[in-house]
Amino acid sequence: MNATAAMMDDFGLSGKVAIVTGGGAAGDGIGNGRAAAILLARAGTKVLVVDRDRKLAERTVEMITAEGGTAAAHAADVMDKCQCAAMVDVAIEKFGRLDFLDNNVGIGGRGNVVEMEPETWSRIMQVNVDSMYLAARSAIPAMIATAGGGAIVNVSSISALRPRGFTAYSASKGAVIALTRAMAVDHGPNNIRVNCVAPGPVYTPMVYANGMSPQSREARRQASVLGREGTGWDIGRAVRFLMSGDAAYVTGQTLVVDGGATLVGPEIAIRAQ
Repeated sequence: MNATAAMMDDFGLSGKVAIVTGGGAAGDGIGNGRAAAILLARAGTKVLVVDRDRKLAERTVEMITAEGGTAAAHAADVMDKCQCAAMVDVAIEKFGRLDFLDNNVGIGGRGNVVEMEPETWSRIMQVNVDSMYLAARSAIPAMIATAGGGAIVNVSSISALRPRGFTAYSASKGAVIALTRAMAVDHGPNNIRVNCVAPGPVYTPMVYANGMSPQSREARRQASVLGREGTGWDIGRAVRFLMSGDAAYVTGQTLVVDGGATLVGPEIAIRAQ
């Protein structure tokens, strides 16, 4: 066995199959989902990259295959139960099994409960919570049937732990943590681990899509006790760890990946958004 193969086997991920939702990103940008997909593929996992925009998923696949990994692109709206079921079917048809699900879809929105319209509130809840329920609803039976278990990672946010002016977003991401814990209890007997990642100030294509001033970026940097913004790679590494054999006895947990932002004064974190 060569050094590369040995390193891959250390993660316990080689030969496994993952679905990564929200796995695309604008251009060559590294979002949380794209980073997770690439890192899993580097460890020998076959990845079905799912995005509502197929072209974005295809670019992620191109990045993976350029490194010698195995991946396929699939377009799906994960708020539709039939499309979630089809997504799982495609993964099994292409790769023969399903071991992992990275629930990575989410949107934000400013405003408190008085300011926000009910339609906006409902939309945020549907995208951020319902999508994870629907994806897991289809994935879990397939994991049990084809792999005898597996692992799910749901992506939340530090906004669930320390609200900062995004009330619906905070509530939805808090629901993701509660959903994670409940699913861990429900499906532990099926040998399925369910964990959560809570990112802090992370610079991704979704964050900078509408532009960001130098002042805002500096505030985000200062929000971390490490003195830097996070990247999609930081979140992807956390996802890879929670799916790996190194986390075989970890379930129902929320891994905060925020560079220490939740350790310092909330006024700094508020300015960073």
